[in-house]
Amino acid sequence: MSVVMEDQEFSCFYQHPFGVFMFLTQQGVWRLIISDKKKEKWIPFVQIFLFLQLIISGTQLALGQDWDGIIITQANYQALEALKQELVDPKGFLRSWNDSGYGACSGTWVGIKCAQGQVIVIQLPLKGLGGRITEKIGQLQGLRKLSLHGNEVGGSIPTSLGFLPNLRGVQLYNNRFSGSIPASLGLCPLLQTLELSNNSLSGTIPDSLVNSTKLYRLNLSYNSLSGRIPQSFTQSPSLVFLDLQYNNLSGSIPDSWGGNGERVKLQSLILDHNSFSGGIPVSLGKLNELLEISLSHNHIVGVIPNDVGRLTMVRTLDFSYNDINGSLPKSLFNLSSLMLLNLESNNLDSEIPLDIKKLQKLSFLNLRNNQFRGDIPATIGDISALFQIDLSRNNLSGEIPVSVGDLPNLSSFNVSYNSLSGPVPTYLAKKFNSSAFVGNIQLCGYNTSNPCPVTPSAVTRGSKRSIKDILLIVIGSLIIILFLVCCILLCCLIKKRAAAKTAKDVKDVSPTAGEVEAAEDTGGKLVHFGGGMIFSADDLLCATADILGKSTYGTVYKATVEDGSQIAVKRLREKLTKGQKEFEKEVNVLGKIRHPNLLALRAYYLGAKGEKLLIFDYMPKGSLATFLHARGPDTPIDWPTRMRIAKGMTRGLLYLHTDANIIHGNLTSSNVLLDENTDVKIADYGLSRLVTAAANSNVIATAGALGYRAPELTKLKKANVKTDVYSLGVIILELLTGKSPGEAVNGVDLPRRVASIVKEEGTNEVFDLELVRDVSIIGDELLVTLKLALHCVDPSPSARPELQQVLQQLEDIRREAPAAESLDKSLDGLISVFDMLDVSCHDSFILELHC
Repeated sequence: MSVVMEDQEFSCFYQHPFGVFMFLTQQGVWRLIISDKKKEKWIPFVQIFLFLQLIISGTQLALGQDWDGIIITQANYQALEALKQELVDPKGFLRSWNDSGYGACSGTWVGIKCAQGQVIVIQLPLKGLGGRITEKIGQLQGLRKLSLHGNEVGGSIPTSLGFLPNLRGVQLYNNRFSGSIPASLGLCPLLQTLELSNNSLSGTIPDSLVNSTKLYRLNLSYNSLSGRIPQSFTQSPSLVFLDLQYNNLSGSIPDSWGGNGERVKLQSLILDHNSFSGGIPVSLGKLNELLEISLSHNHIVGVIPNDVGRLTMVRTLDFSYNDINGSLPKSLFNLSSLMLLNLESNNLDSEIPLDIKKLQKLSFLNLRNNQFRGDIPATIGDISALFQIDLSRNNLSGEIPVSVGDLPNLSSFNVSYNSLSGPVPTYLAKKFNSSAFVGNIQLCGYNTSNPCPVTPSAVTRGSKRSIKDILLIVIGSLIIILFLVCCILLCCLIKKRAAAKTAKDVKDVSPTAGEVEAAEDTGGKLVHFGGGMIFSADDLLCATADILGKSTYGTVYKATVEDGSQIAVKRLREKLTKGQKEFEKEVNVLGKIRHPNLLALRAYYLGAKGEKLLIFDYMPKGSLATFLHARGPDTPIDWPTRMRIAKGMTRGLLYLHTDANIIHGNLTSSNVLLDENTDVKIADYGLSRLVTAAANSNVIATAGALGYRAPELTKLKKANVKTDVYSLGVIILELLTGKSPGEAVNGVDLPRRVASIVKEEGTNEVFDLELVRDVSIIGDELLVTLKLALHCVDPSPSARPELQQVLQQLEDIRREAPAAESLDKSLDGLISVFDMLDVSCHDSFILELHC
């Protein structure tokens, strides 16, 4: 009796082994199967066979696998055996492929899923596998998905893959495949995703590759492909994502995009770092759903066509490092969704139009190394979303507009090596160092060695003075000096009396331990909590201040006191705060909290007119949100830094809960600050104690709008330990993905978005691209951290871990690498978490691979 069946004659037997076993043993059905003469001979073999069936069934139940009970077919078994022989498995993941076929479809063979005895999924990512893929994989006629990404598999991609009629997804990126891309892949009628990036593939791209009308994602980046872009790519009705960057492609980019009249779905077109020539295709204007286009680092010439202005949904436009000339078309400023405009290192030679102010969502503007001339338009100061401006190495002239200095979010600014003149606006000169302004001979005021000249007065320009004039000047000066001396003496007398009155008041009232109270001439009161930041109320009120940001609680300023030191001052809204007596009681408690990962409250000030100011250390690197999302493309954040930030947040939050007995209630990446060493300082904790209940409700609602609020807060209206854990989990996801939780896509928040992507098994789309590049080194750590973050954002509060557990797991991640078996189980664990996040196979056609 063969173990591996070619047909399904006994399928019901394998589906119900317990029932069949009882039926045969109790009803004496042996006689139906075996003749009386041979009964005694065959009974032991049949009993052994049934016993093996019971073992398999028990294993199935123990693993919780939904197996249909049908054993793998002979052809499929042979294909898997051939695949195992050709692959190199240094970590032993394929040791479970060790029986003669019984367990292949039961869930005991790692990475294998079946239906009706046919293998439908081979899923072995990040397993350290080497070797090659056998051509016998073509025998798996039921195969829907092949996922071997993040390994070291080499050789050529099997041609036989193209003869699999049910193949939907191929993920072979981050491996060592070589040779050409098989043209036969275009024969797969149901193919949806083809991911071959980061290999050593060469040759031309087959025209037939987009023959499948289901193909929506094609990624061939980071290879050595040559030749032209096939014309067929421009006509695909289903393609949504096309990435060909970092290859050796050449020739002109086809000018037939969307030419067949059908609705074009393309959203991402990434062609940078190749050798394309010719002009920018006019037909790109027909891609009305395009969100991202990158043609940088090529040899493209000519002008930017007016049709680019038809891309009304585009957010990223990168034409940098080409030979584009002419002026910026007026239609370019109709792109109301544009967030990044990069035209660096071209030959553009016009003035920058005033209409640039129409790009109200623009956050990144790079026109560096062109030939732009004329003035910098003052209307740039109307684009409040701008984070980065680089206009260096052009021929710009005139003065820097004062309005640019009023941009609230500006973190990077460069106008060096132009022909600018006049003074640099004070705010810009203080915030940015001299490298942002050098190379402008007539520009002044941006450092102490280059002050602006003082205009000579009319007196010095006049003719020689008479003796009478000189005497009048001397007498006038003496009178002024005498008046100033009198004022100084009067001030000293007033202060002396005030000091005596203060001493009397202090003698009657004993201040809290560790605090220094000072009543000033203004009638207000300044209370210090120590920490080396000592200044008077006069120093505080006379300090120069710049707005850092606004929130529901109030406005935050960066203040520079008389001695040059910088502090952060939060002015609370008077209408939101509690009465003075209750306010002072609560703020004195907050002032005693000290922890390396909490922003310490250094002092507070109560003004005579009801002003309430909180004083903190100034954090030069700003918030985590700015650090993650407002940096330039050349400022990567490595994994150790992100992990240190995650641990710092957890330690600070744990101290708040256990030692200070405080719930944060509004934890977001905007109030996680970073000092000069990129160490975490959590801010805004305990502020809920200083304001009214109505104000706290507004804060919780704002946190929800930003994507950090736990779902149960829509009913509870009061934060607790578990809601803080949820917010922490969202920020850890933010660190892993590089995506802002506030950018909900189609109403889907960041946790559910991550769940949806990973359930599709496209893990390269979950993690920040900067992290994916090191996946062979840190892949295990990324997976474990992702699983932990998703547990923190579990919709059920009771299922979320305690903060002490979160910290312990974060500490253990880098201490010891997880075993191979536990990592494999962790992927299964992630899927179960995703099921709780309501991600089902009906949510999107993208998830069809698992349906």
